Amino acid sequence: MALLTSDDHRTDLLNRLKRAEGQLRGIQRMISEGESCLDVAGQMAAVRKALDSAYVRMTVCFMQQEMRARVGIEHGREAEMESFLDEVQTLLGKVR
Repeated sequence: MALLTSDDHRTDLLNRLKRAEGQLRGIQRMISEGESCLDVAGQMAAVRKALDSAYVRMTVCFMQQEMRARVGIEHGREAEMESFLDEVQTLLGKVR
């Protein structure tokens, strides 16, 4: 399996994960302070959505990278590829 080679993509994914990590710490605090289960559940759903979003983004970044390397997307067709991958990202984001 290939690694993500783009520094921008890695930075984006790490930032998304750091936000989710902060949300998890917030949930831990909420539980410690005795917040309602409904409020905690709402925050848990938000973290799950953030992680799902990060996963989809990582998948699309991987596809983009591999399409360039393995398929050899010709210069001038990158906009077409980007449009296609935007659609894939939208579709994957709706799974769930």
